[in-house]
Amino acid sequence: MRYIPHGVCSSAIDVELDGDVIKKVEFTGGCNGNTQGVSRLVEGMKVSDAIAKIKGIKCGFRPTSCPDQLALALEQAINQ
Repeated sequence: MRYIPHGVCSSAIDVELDGDVIKKVEFTGGCNGNTQGVSRLVEGMKVSDAIAKIKGIKCGFRPTSCPDQLALALEQAINQ
């Protein structure tokens, strides 16, 4: 599933799930080291656990962040 984030530097987030477990996450754009780190940390995690940990994180003065946008992408993926 591809999610188009809003209010962040990354331009797309690709998410692959295996049931309720995150199999793979790939960001397009954004802070490369940070997005790779977030992706690797959530891979293998249950979707609900990842959402609980990363939803609401802000980036500087922005009201959202790449991890927060990933949480929204995961919510969209499980509600489809």
